[in-house]
Amino acid sequence: MTLSRKLKTLMVLAAFSTAPAALPALAAGDAFEGEKLARTWCAACHVVADDQQRGSEAVPSFAAIAASPGRTEENLQVFLVDPHPKMPDMNLSRREIADLVAYILNQKK
Repeated sequence: MTLSRKLKTLMVLAAFSTAPAALPALAAGDAFEGEKLARTWCAACHVVADDQQRGSEAVPSFAAIAASPGRTEENLQVFLVDPHPKMPDMNLSRREIADLVAYILNQKK
């Protein structure tokens, strides 16, 4: 990870650690809006919903991501701000990240 990515990650962690007190609506996220984002941005690779017929076998479904041991709202938020190289940098807003995270976590079975 480059220095600029590390700094970006640290800044995001700091922002999200204070966001729940300052902006409770952003911390909660809207799963309905998150589903729209998931179907638009993520469904080409990930299985994002039960009614989706297929996704890439090389990536986990949203249900598998949500069920991962130790999965938290915070670590998903941080990941989406600074995704790994195989994922596109979607430049999601904090609100969009919160919505997408709410939707992903709702997929836990």
